[in-house]
Formats: sequence, structure tokens, C-alpha cells
Amino acid sequence: MEMLDVGNNKMNDTFPYWLESLPMLQVLILRSNRFHGSIEVSPKTALPFRNLRIMDLSDNEFSGNLPTKYFKNLLAMMDAYSDQLTYMEEDQYYESTIVVIKGFFHELEKIQTIFTTIDLSKNNFEGEIPKLIGKLKSLKGLNFSHNKLTGPIPSTLENLSNLEWLDLSSNELVGEIPQQLTNMISLEVLNLSKNRLVGPIPSGKQFNTFDNTSYSENMGLCGFLLSKICGNNEAPQSPTTKFEEEGGYGFDWKIILVGYGCGIVIGVSLGY
Repeated sequence: MEMLDVGNNKMNDTFPYWLESLPMLQVLILRSNRFHGSIEVSPKTALPFRNLRIMDLSDNEFSGNLPTKYFKNLLAMMDAYSDQLTYMEEDQYYESTIVVIKGFFHELEKIQTIFTTIDLSKNNFEGEIPKLIGKLKSLKGLNFSHNKLTGPIPSTLENLSNLEWLDLSSNELVGEIPQQLTNMISLEVLNLSKNRLVGPIPSGKQFNTFDNTSYSENMGLCGFLLSKICGNNEAPQSPTTKFEEEGGYGFDWKIILVGYGCGIVIGVSLGY
């Protein structure tokens, strides 16, 4: 079996671990069901899902930490490079498959072998985003939105140079946005909104193409896209402005007025 799509049903069960025993499985779509519980790697399988290219577990009730042990075995997502345009189902007939690309549903008649995505959005996953996610260098899309993820955004995401869309919105992520993420030169869609991020928004390369909706509802963020200006981004004062604020050539006007009054009294006395 190379493809399993049971999306948009009412299946109520825990994660089907028996799928680990399918070495040729490339597409796994469990989207929009009632699957629940944590996902842990079964000790019976040494390299589960090593050929998996599309993993969509979104809109369920999965909980616990992200399936980190699965991530480190997704070999097809680490190196999906090909100098020729090939498709997963060239040797067999498949019905069309609906996948989520950049937040929109698309019906694909054929799926390119270089198309690799992970969508775990709209669940109850907790904990931090594992650093080893940066090893999945062939990923085109990554969506962890609408969970309960905490901790910082790992800087290892910079290794995902082929990533075209990244959605980490509606979590509880903290800390600053790593400047290294500007190295994601293929990124077209970014959503980090509704978290607890702080500090300046990185600038340069693809980050100069995003608007403020990518960062909304992060009260601690600042930058040129937001109304809150960062302290180190304040425009330097011109000499004229500084001169005016200091009251001329550095004089205190109160002292000048006192001196002026005393001068009048002394002058009148001497004149008399």
C-alpha cells in the first residue's frame, strides 16, 4: 500500500500503529476524524514511515508531545531531490487526492515525488517543537497551528530551504523569532500569529515580503510592520531636534532669566 486517505469521516480511535508496518506507504491522510490519544512509536518497527511524503493528521483530537521519533525516521522527507519530474503513482492508477497547500484545499490528480508536507494542525499537541525537524530538508509545507505547543521556535528551521509555507499560529510559543529563519529562501507563506513571541521581527530576504498579519496578536513583538517600534530601531535624532530639546546651546533658561533680573538691578543701581 502506497496511499491511505480516510479523511473527513467519523472514525473514533487511537492512532493506527499497524500502519508502521507498511514500508511503501507514501501518503497518509487521517484529516478531520475523531482520532485521539498520544502518538508513540511502536517498538516493533525499526524505521516506521521511512517512505512517507505526505502526513496529514490535522483536525483530530491527538494529544501529548509531537511524534518526534517519527520525524527522525521520515527519510523520504530528508532527501526528495530529483533531476526529473516524477510522480508517485506513475505505475498504478489512483483516484485524485485532496491536500492542503498554503492553507487551501487542492485536488491533485497526480502527486510529485518531491512534494512533501506535514500537517498536524487543529489537535491538542503539547510540548516544544523538536529541533530535529530541521533535518527534513525536502519539506514543502509544515503546519503545527492550533495546538498547545510551548517553548521557543527552533532556529534549526533555517535548514528547511525548500519550505514554501510555515504555520505555527495559535499556540503558546515564546521567545524571539530566530534571525536564522531569514535563510528560508523559498518561504512564501508565514503565519506566527496568536502566540507569545517577543522582540524584533527579523528582516531581510523573504521576511521583507510578509505583512503584519503574519505576526498579529503577539503583544511582545515589535518592528517596522507593527505599530510598536523596537527600542534599537528608533530613528536617531537630528542635531536640530536635539538642540531644541536641550533648550538652545545647552543653556538652562531658568538660570538665564535669574541672571537677566540680577543684571537689571545692578545696572539701575550703578546708573543711579
